[in-house]
This record gives sequence, C-alpha cells and structure tokens, in this order.
Amino acid sequence: MLYLSRDDPELTQLVSDEKNRLNNTLNLIAAENHSPQSILEIMGSDFNTKTIEGYPGKRFHAGCAYVDRVENLAIERGKSLFGAEYINVQPHSGTSANLAVYFSALHIGDRVLAMSLPHGGHLSHGHPASITSKCFDFSHYEVNPETGLIDYDKIRDLAHSVKPKMIVAGASSYPRLIDYRRIAGIAKEVSAFLLADMAHLAGLVAAKVIPSPIPHCDFVTFTCYKTMMGGRGGVILCKKIHGRKIDKAVFPGCQGTSAVSLMAAKALIFKLAVEEKFISIQKKTIENARAMAMAFMKKGYRIISNGTDNHLIVIDLTSKDITGKSAENCLESVGIILNRNMVPEDAKKTGKVSGIRIGNGAVSARGMGKSHMRQIVDLIDIALMSPAKKDMLTEVKDGVLKLCQAFPINGSV
Repeated sequence: MLYLSRDDPELTQLVSDEKNRLNNTLNLIAAENHSPQSILEIMGSDFNTKTIEGYPGKRFHAGCAYVDRVENLAIERGKSLFGAEYINVQPHSGTSANLAVYFSALHIGDRVLAMSLPHGGHLSHGHPASITSKCFDFSHYEVNPETGLIDYDKIRDLAHSVKPKMIVAGASSYPRLIDYRRIAGIAKEVSAFLLADMAHLAGLVAAKVIPSPIPHCDFVTFTCYKTMMGGRGGVILCKKIHGRKIDKAVFPGCQGTSAVSLMAAKALIFKLAVEEKFISIQKKTIENARAMAMAFMKKGYRIISNGTDNHLIVIDLTSKDITGKSAENCLESVGIILNRNMVPEDAKKTGKVSGIRIGNGAVSARGMGKSHMRQIVDLIDIALMSPAKKDMLTEVKDGVLKLCQAFPINGSV
C-alpha cells in the first residue's frame, strides 16, 4: 500500500487494523469467506477506471476492447462451470440479481411464493422491509416447526391456493438440502416460474458436493463472496429463452454501469473453482459444519433441523436463556465472529431474535478440520455459559488466538 500510505495514513491504518482483525479472530459468519490474494489483486486493478454500459460489442462508451474480453471470459467460464444455458455477470449484488429476475418475468403486483425470513428465507424474498414486497404480492411458506424441514406438501397446497406466477426456492439460513426437482414439479402444476437463490451455496454447487438447482429452474441467482470465495457481486443463470429479458432487466432496467473489476474477479473465481484446492475446501466445509453441529448437540444445544447438509448451522438459544444479540456480543468480545439470527418460533413475536447462525466457509478456507471445529464449539460453550467470568473469557480469547495463529489466512487461502 505504497500510495495509500502516502495519500491517507488514517485509511492505511484502518486497512491494517482490519487485516489484523481478520487474522486474529475466527470468522463464523455464513455470508463471509476468505478470498485468494489474486481475487483481491484483480478487484483493485486498473479495470476500476473503466465505465461501461450495455454488453460486449454493444457498449455506450468507447475504449471497451479489453473489458469486453473480461466480461466474455466471465460468461464463458461461468456457463461451463455451472452447466448453464445463459449467464449475466453484471449484477452488483445478489439482491440486484433477484430484482432483475423478478422484473424480467413478472409485472408489478404479480404473486410470488417464497420462504419466510424467520424460517430461513431472505429479505429480497418479499420481506416487508424490502422493496420487493412493495412491487410484488408475496406469500410465504414455512418449515415444519417440529423438524425444521421444508414441508413440500404445504408448499404445493399454498401454490394451488395462491396461484403465484413465480416460486422462489432458496434461503439464507436453511441448513438442509432443498429438493429443487420437487419444487419444480409444483411450479409446473401451477404454471409458475421457478427461481433458485443459491447465494450461500454457489461454491458447494460449483464443486459438485451438493446437488445443483440449475437443471430444474428457470432462473438461478447467486453471489460470489460466500462459499464461492470470490469478490463482490451477483450472477444470474437462466434458460436461454429468458436471456434477452434478463439482460434488459439488468441494464438498463435495474442498474447502470457495472464494475469491471468485479466481473474480472468473477471470471477468476470461476477458473479457480475447477481446481482441486477449491473443491477440497468445499468438501471440508461440509464436513466441518456437520462435525460442529454434532458437537453442539452433544452439549445440549438445539440445532434447527438437528443437523446440516451444507456450510451453516442455526442454533436456537431459547433453552439456554440467551438471546441472539447477547450471544453475538459475548462471542465477539473473545474473537469469535458470528451473527444473531431469527429462528422459526421468532415469527410469532415481532423483534425477537433467539438464535445464532454459524458458517464454516472461512475457517475451512484457513485449513481447519473437524477436530478444530470441536475445539471451537468448546470455546463458544465456555464463553456463553460464563459471560460474566472475566478469567474464563480470557481463557477463551487465548484459545481463539492460538487457533488463529496456527492457521494464518494468507498461508492457506
């Protein structure tokens, strides 16, 4: 950071502080990961300078010879990696990608059926706080309160009752596999489009360690910075028949110029995703999540759905008499970073957040294995059971630091 240190020492220090924070804490946020250094390099490259509008060969600015090649490279690699008929790599985010899909296939006020946020869904799936709910008429399905699993028969009943024009399959805190084939059958019964939001699962799908939604869906959206381990930004995959409408919905429909450096980062992670190192990390991510879920259950914690099939677990802390917020704060104080999360029962009480969400992508990328997940569970349990005991919290903090030092970020990713 030669030039940054000269131009802005204060920002230079903040960058250094953040790097130290990442290296010396355990990142268990399911929506985060550690990217390869090459991703950080390409995101900070000269491609940041270029303004583009439109698509390769049909830009509204001159000087696009090389950025056209970047976008085409991302398109070619993305289609090959995921086996997709069509791809758009311009969306700024996962929500932007979802908005583009909605506006490509729906009219204002059309009905959509999606998963409820407290039951695992996402804000962009029609939550009242999201602009999506102001544009479209959303109904929501829930998980079975006893099992924590999606009830596909109830989805079918709701679909036939609501008659949505689109069904959304996908979640931000659902720890189990989704039966896309079954939901596709329901969508077909009611003549609805099917959108799969695999923002959290893209890396696992790319590595082929979990089933892909792509063969069963009209549209699939994802982000590149969670299990995908890439840079920021969203991606839309779809059937070729929808490609033209998707492109128009992205530009000029939902956004203007796109970040070329982020499209370059997408092209890069699509290349790295076919390599054994990436695939090995994705396999380990699932193994680690399962090991951690089992360790928590042995300590008496209530795990939503009694386990996991992907990179995350959701814990209901009600029986421990701990709120999600207090758990998040307590654990951050000892260097364990995660987020409070709603559980299905919270849907009955406005503002209540009784759980925490844990993701294993980042610690798996650092090279940690199943035995280390059990260590982390021990550390979390000690901290949550002793929030007022400074000596115990100090012991936990020391244990966290030792783990972090044994698995430096730059040494593994």
